Amino acid sequence: MYLNKAIVAGNLTRDPELRSLPTGVKVTSFSVATNRVWYDQNKQKQEATDYHNIVVFGRVAETSAQYLKKGSSVLVEGRMQTRSWEADGMKKYRTEIVADTVQFGARPAGGGAASDINGAQAPASSYDQIDYPEDDINPEDIPF
Repeated sequence: MYLNKAIVAGNLTRDPELRSLPTGVKVTSFSVATNRVWYDQNKQKQEATDYHNIVVFGRVAETSAQYLKKGSSVLVEGRMQTRSWEADGMKKYRTEIVADTVQFGARPAGGGAASDINGAQAPASSYDQIDYPEDDINPEDIPF
């Protein structure tokens, strides 16, 4: 049995780049940074950052390019792929994650209100807030 699955959760290091293939299929590429923290033998805190190249195709590529920007948090699921090409007489390689799904993370503070082109904040709509009932739920009232 073979398995090629990659799951990465992190932040975008640059704005997504949207392009089109000659066939008309949309392609978006971006990079995601993930952080690791551990303690070495001397109990010293160590940190490292890894960078992952992401490629997305189709409708997911369009929505990723539209809604994501540098610093956005994402969860990407897909497969690992290494491609090669010839440049300046040298063979070059690039390993990337070809994403099947891209889940957008939480928006930064102030993300609940829409902004217009000039950056002015519009009032948040009523569906941005959930009104929870204040009554306690009695388990005997549940019909199942």
